[in-house]
Amino acid sequence: MTKHIIFIQVQERPGIIEAEVIEAATIGELRATIEAVGVALDAETHIFIDEAEEPLLGEHHHAVPELKRGMRVHVSRCKRIKATVHYLERSGEHEFAPGARVRAVKAWAVHTFKLTPKDAAEHVLQICQSRKRPAADTPLHELVEGHGCSLCFDLVPEKRVEG
Repeated sequence: MTKHIIFIQVQERPGIIEAEVIEAATIGELRATIEAVGVALDAETHIFIDEAEEPLLGEHHHAVPELKRGMRVHVSRCKRIKATVHYLERSGEHEFAPGARVRAVKAWAVHTFKLTPKDAAEHVLQICQSRKRPAADTPLHELVEGHGCSLCFDLVPEKRVEG
């Protein structure tokens, strides 16, 4: 029986958990795998596959859609994460799936605030009221703290040394 390695990321739990699932795993088998590596699942947690917009739904005996080796499985209390982005004197809000990456928020902000490609390349997202600049491939649920399902970013210039 062929097995796939998957990577599990859990809201408010740093790091990635590696696990194996059979090639044609059902939703029930995926849930059992997640619980077997120490992640508690209950009625308030949702499972997202990669950057899917909607949580994994279905009966325990249904196959996991698009199951593939190396996929990321996100376990989150949030169905959506509201991202607020401030740029100069403007602000915008948009909701993203928990598995969406910081780069998706930046792309949305660049489009919303109509930045030129040059300006976009010179700006990064920084968590509001901090100096934290999460990597572009960080899933949003990794940044959410407490029981809230929202994040705040400032779109700020990335300082560059020109010589």
